[in-house]
Amino acid sequence: MLITLLALAVVLGVLIFVHEAGHFLAAKWAGIYVHRFSLGLGSPIRRLTFRRGETEYSVSWLPLGGYVKMASREEDATSALLEGGAATPVPPDRVFEAKPVWKRIVVILAGVTMNVLFAWAVYTGLAAKNGRSLDPTTTVGRVLPEVATGAAAPLAELRPGDRITAVNGEVPRSWDDIVERLISDGGALRIDLADGRHVDLHVHPAAVEDRSRIATALLPFRPAVVDSVLADRPAAQGGVQKGDTLVAINGRPIAQTYDVFEVMDTSAGHAVTLSVGRAGGRRDLQMRARAETVPDTGGKQRTVGRIGVAFHNPEYHEPVGMVEAVRLGTAATVNSAGLIVRTVQGLLTRRVATSSIGGPILIAQQAGESARMGPDRFLAFMAFISVNLAVLNLLPVPVLDGGQFVILLTEAVTRRPVPVRVRERLAMVGLVMVVLLMVLAFSNDIRRLLGG
Repeated sequence: MLITLLALAVVLGVLIFVHEAGHFLAAKWAGIYVHRFSLGLGSPIRRLTFRRGETEYSVSWLPLGGYVKMASREEDATSALLEGGAATPVPPDRVFEAKPVWKRIVVILAGVTMNVLFAWAVYTGLAAKNGRSLDPTTTVGRVLPEVATGAAAPLAELRPGDRITAVNGEVPRSWDDIVERLISDGGALRIDLADGRHVDLHVHPAAVEDRSRIATALLPFRPAVVDSVLADRPAAQGGVQKGDTLVAINGRPIAQTYDVFEVMDTSAGHAVTLSVGRAGGRRDLQMRARAETVPDTGGKQRTVGRIGVAFHNPEYHEPVGMVEAVRLGTAATVNSAGLIVRTVQGLLTRRVATSSIGGPILIAQQAGESARMGPDRFLAFMAFISVNLAVLNLLPVPVLDGGQFVILLTEAVTRRPVPVRVRERLAMVGLVMVVLLMVLAFSNDIRRLLGG
C-alpha cells in the first residue's frame, strides 16, 4: 500500500508540475504577470507557500491538479473557486487579454506540449538505454478460445505452428511487429501464413477493446526448454537440468510451455512423471508438484501445482544508436497518443464501454504495479499517463486547454473576443462535465475494488 501511494504521488506530482511548468514558462515568455504557480487546486497551504519575485509558489489544499494563475481583466466564479483569489494590482499591458491571440494560444497549448515532450524524452531515453526489445518468434503457439470471440473469432482458424509471414502486407521481423500491426492498423486486418492461407478480420479503428482482444488472443510459440531450475524445489530434487526439453508429463505429450502449465495447474500435491530430452537421451523423472496460490485473470486466488523451473525466453535486446532511439521514442509517443485518441473515439461511439474509464484509484494501482516491476516500467507508465493527460486536456471542453484553445481560435477568426457572459456559461458547463466524468471514474474504481 505504501509503495502504491508513493508511486501515485510521484506520478501525479511530476506530471502536474511538468504540465503547469509549460503554462508558467510560456506566460513568462509572453510577458504575462503570473500571480501564483500551484500544485493542487483551491487556496494555498500557508506553510507550503513562498514568493520569488512577482510570483507566489505554493501547494494547495485539493490534490487533484494544479494551476498557473495569470493576471486577467476578468475573474470568473469558476477560476476563483479552483485557483483562489489574487489581489495584487497589475499593469494593464501585462494581463492575459492584453497579449496578441497567437501568444495566448502558445500559452494555452504549452502545458500539453510539455507533457508530450516529457513522454517523448522518457521513451527516447529508455530506447537509448535498453535498445529495442525483440521477440524473434513469428510462429503461432496458441489461440485462446475464451478471448477469440466477437471481432477476434476468425483467429480460431489459426493453428499452433502456423508461421505468420505478413500482417496487412507488412513482413514482421518479430512477434512485437505482429502485435503492433494488429493494434495499430485500422479497418480490415489480413494475416498471411507460410502455407498460403490467410485470415481476415474486420474491426473499427475506434474499437480499442476488440483490438486488444485480437492482440491478446494470439500467443507466440514457446518451446518447453528449461532455462533455469530453482534450488530445493521439486524439479531440482527430481533431477531436472538446465537445457532439458520437456516432451511429456504423465504420458501426455508436451509441444510447448502452455501445455506444461495446463497439466501442472491441476497437479497440485500430486506425483508427476516428467519425460525430458537431453544430450544423453530421454529420461523419466519422478517428483511431486508443490501446491502454490496464484491470482487468476480476474484477480481471485487459485491453487496450482508448481515444480520450480523457468523456461527459455527468446526475447533479446538489440542495442540502438541515438538516431534510432529518437525514432523509437517518437514512434512510442505517437502510438500512445493514437491509442488514447481511439479510446476516446470509441467511448463517444459506444464501441468502448464507459466501465473502462478509470480514476485516481486505478492510476494508483497501476502506478504501484509498475513501480514494483522496476524503474524502467515505472518511467514508461509515467510517459503513457503524460500523453494521456495531454490528449484529454486537448478535448474541446471549456475548462480544459482544448476548450480555451477553441475560444481563442474563435476570437482570431471573428477578430473580437467571445463575450464574458458566454465564456462564463461555457466554463460552468465544462466544469459540470468534468465533475460528472470524475464521479463516473471514481464509481468505476470503487466497483473494481469491490469485485464488480
